[in-house]
Amino acid sequence: MTDKSGKGKDVTAVGSRVRITVSDSDADGSVTCTGVVIEDYQDMVIDRGSVGRDWAPVQRWAIALDDGRLIFASDDDLTASD
Repeated sequence: MTDKSGKGKDVTAVGSRVRITVSDSDADGSVTCTGVVIEDYQDMVIDRGSVGRDWAPVQRWAIALDDGRLIFASDDDLTASD
């Protein structure tokens, strides 16, 4: 996750507000959404190589979007939301 200056900033606590870009299934593009981190699964994240596949990676963060959806994301997918 990065801050406004472009420097790294970790999401360190459940309850942090974040912004994430997700695929839009209704259109051929993506949409930026905001939400709140509701769970950190850091202890459950495993190396992609250890499962013998590179699809469906385990994501660290569970995020409740403001529109009611629940999504999962990695550190690189998130930016801080004001």
